[in-house]
Amino acid sequence: MTQQPRIWVLADDRTGNATQAIGVAEALGLPFEIKEIHYDRRGRLPNLLRGASLLGVEPASRDVLTPPWPDVVIAAGRRTVPVARYLKRRNGGRTFLAQIMWPGHPVKDLDLVAVPRHDRVPDLPNVMRILGAPHRVTAERIAAEAAQWRDYFSDLPRPYLTVLVGGAVKGGVFDADAGRTLGRQATQLARQAGGSLFVTTSRRTGIAVRNAMMAEVDVPAYLHIWTRKGENPYFGFLGLADAIVVTGDSTSMCTEACATGRPVYIFSPPGMAAPKHERFHAELYEQGYARPLTGEFAPWQHPPLNPALDIARRIRDWIEHKRNSDK
Repeated sequence: MTQQPRIWVLADDRTGNATQAIGVAEALGLPFEIKEIHYDRRGRLPNLLRGASLLGVEPASRDVLTPPWPDVVIAAGRRTVPVARYLKRRNGGRTFLAQIMWPGHPVKDLDLVAVPRHDRVPDLPNVMRILGAPHRVTAERIAAEAAQWRDYFSDLPRPYLTVLVGGAVKGGVFDADAGRTLGRQATQLARQAGGSLFVTTSRRTGIAVRNAMMAEVDVPAYLHIWTRKGENPYFGFLGLADAIVVTGDSTSMCTEACATGRPVYIFSPPGMAAPKHERFHAELYEQGYARPLTGEFAPWQHPPLNPALDIARRIRDWIEHKRNSDK
């Protein structure tokens, strides 16, 4: 590999998966191509049956997977693994496969498997444990997004407290009562600080939760209701935030909040988050990235959390090793 490596990102139809893979590619700082992968009903088959093949991949997605084959493939999620294996086989085994999230056994043919430390997976030579989830939040991006939204909110008092609201996960409860508690505690935080709330929901936020939460808000506030259409101020809200409240149901949202370096308060009452999320929260608290939301405002600082950089470093090491061995 004496020239620039050819890097492909397999971005499937689950936005969270694609975001993690693209975040790692961006952290590499090298040119890359995004290959959108869409599935038919056979894409639900176990990977043991799909093997190293394009079984379950729609024809339009197959059409973009053509030579010259990539030197590096970055992907996330179980369903992308057979596609990555197919590409490595077509390239004579010379493609480095970087897989994000645990895809299930077998994984010995994957060169790197990056999994959150709170997931309990086997210790294997190719498994890399990270804190949180890779993402696309950088200081430059959120500063640029904040600049686009700042004038729109110039009449609201600072400090700005951004509230990132998720939704119920398997095994957890996030109902209207939890929404009311979140609204009260976030309002108390803003009132103590003398500031405003910027609230944004997600696709998993129930209407009952949203309405119950906002009924408790009696400080200056702006609510953005998530939709697939129109502008999304999510990154702008992260950039404008002087502090962030995030619900503990989402590893990605918690990690993205901690990427800003601003104070992060996690809302996760008993019974709301899965046990693995609770393990994640505990490590964030221990390392000083976040604190539990209690309604008490106490600003502090911490380094930005960005596991995408750690994964990118491992990929870059392989690229340099390959270049040296090919000379």
